Amino acid sequence: MATSKPMPLATKISAPFWQALEQNELHIQQCNQCAGWVFFPRNHCTHCLAHDLEFKPVNGEGTLYSYTLTRIPTMPEFSDEMPQALAVVELSQGVRINTTLIDVAESDIKIGMAVKPVFDKVSTDGKTLLRFTSADNAGGVREYLDPLINLERNAKGQVKVPVDNLSALYALADNTFTQWSNEFIVDQTLINDFAALSGDDYWLHTDVERAKTDSPFKTTIAHGSLVQVLQSRLTIALPFEIVGFQTMVNYGSNRLRFPAPVPSGSTIHGRSKVKDISVSHKGVQLTLEMNIHVVGNDKPSVINDLVILYR
Repeated sequence: MATSKPMPLATKISAPFWQALEQNELHIQQCNQCAGWVFFPRNHCTHCLAHDLEFKPVNGEGTLYSYTLTRIPTMPEFSDEMPQALAVVELSQGVRINTTLIDVAESDIKIGMAVKPVFDKVSTDGKTLLRFTSADNAGGVREYLDPLINLERNAKGQVKVPVDNLSALYALADNTFTQWSNEFIVDQTLINDFAALSGDDYWLHTDVERAKTDSPFKTTIAHGSLVQVLQSRLTIALPFEIVGFQTMVNYGSNRLRFPAPVPSGSTIHGRSKVKDISVSHKGVQLTLEMNIHVVGNDKPSVINDLVILYR
């Protein structure tokens, strides 16, 4: 399961630092010319300007140089971590690292206190952040704990996620599609009925004989908007149920695309995934990416980023 929180992006220069963290090691650069230590990762030595730096392992022991306690999240995704002790740690090599101090009571945080690294696994795919804790604590590795694992399930086997459980909500955005839904046939009668209802009777959808010769598809095709609304005829087995809210409304779509046609007579099915969770004064917004395919086609016919608002 991936994290939906903003994560640092490794560059060509910084990649060895992030790769080492995933192996529960701290590697920083040392200059081969002057032996000076450098952080953050860069191409040149900050002491002698030589372009001869090498990543080397260090034990991560240091002292707390500075810190601030934050009680208002910089982004909604960090609401579950409040309060945060944002810190600057000075390693024994002399470099300073911006980080987060964890597992230390507010009253015990002191400038100059000895600290040690914690390799914080923030997802099942190995992503690791560097935190620090008091030298008196265990330190080491903080394993990823799935916030969904201990939640109750309903009669359908869906995980019941309280709307105020932010950690669990963010864990839903794991970029994993559901299983395929039931199948549904889009025939010409349905297309004609939609054309009559919507007023969109363009020949590409309704004139079967002309479509055989003039259409690039050699047949009539369903309206994109018809296929979109047919998602309500497809039963998607979501693995979760949001609970504890007062109202739930369809808030619209962030993105709607029709990448591939649906020829008359096609059988369609769909699947979905949670693309994003955001929290604002309006409530909790869950963005559900809905993909509808013609059965057998890898390319979706509809991509709809549906936004559901819970209050």
